[in-house]
Amino acid sequence: MDYKLKDKKALITGSTAGIGFATAKQLLQEGAEVIINGRSKARIDEAIAKLQQLVPGAKVSGIAADFSKAEEVKALTEQLPEVDILINNVSIFEPKPFLEIPDEDWLRLFDINVMSGVRLSRHYVKPMLAKDWGRIIFISSESSIDTPEDMVHYGMTKTAQLSLNRGVALLTKGTNVTSNAVLPGPTASEGVGVFVQELAKEKGISAAEMEKNFFKEARPGSLLQRFANVEEIANLIVYVASPLSSATNGAALRADGGLIKNIY
Repeated sequence: MDYKLKDKKALITGSTAGIGFATAKQLLQEGAEVIINGRSKARIDEAIAKLQQLVPGAKVSGIAADFSKAEEVKALTEQLPEVDILINNVSIFEPKPFLEIPDEDWLRLFDINVMSGVRLSRHYVKPMLAKDWGRIIFISSESSIDTPEDMVHYGMTKTAQLSLNRGVALLTKGTNVTSNAVLPGPTASEGVGVFVQELAKEKGISAAEMEKNFFKEARPGSLLQRFANVEEIANLIVYVASPLSSATNGAALRADGGLIKNIY
């Protein structure tokens, strides 16, 4: 299937691994030019080498930026003034009981998970509107709707992304620019894999047993009853990034494995 993405320029934040990396790979396979992002040049160089091996002839480069620092976001936009596709994927999480979350943690997660998307979308939506084409995508989470008891601060940032997405979409009325959010459910990304392995080690069981127990005890409502793989999430993101998704705007699109108990 031709997603009509040849020569479109895409920036994916937090893309040296996980969902971001998988999305970069698929966009490159569709002929897009992709700028990946990580916090260090070493991680970016390693990811670029992998992508070039996976997709021969890939047009891929990278820019390092720490999204907790507004000045580094500004430097990125100065280096890359325009893109056709912005995928706000960078995100951090940490399990912590609500009563033990200090102000500093709330602000750190909000700055990285939400303000990174604010700053980048505010910059890139202007040239998109000027040329009357563009895609902005926020990678939110099922936690935006079903707040996790052990990560209330993370859930808050994911909910904020949905409001932000809708607000950005309102700017695009009557144009060929769209803004949408994708809501992955539990996904076997690099960070989740480490998290599961650490929990399994603490409990003295295998990672496979830990995954089974996780869905039995923590996410019993999942219809998938397993972690989605990153490629499954990237499939939806790439479609939303394409011209084929032109009638979808301001939406929160679920790839949650049927976890959220809504019919819409």
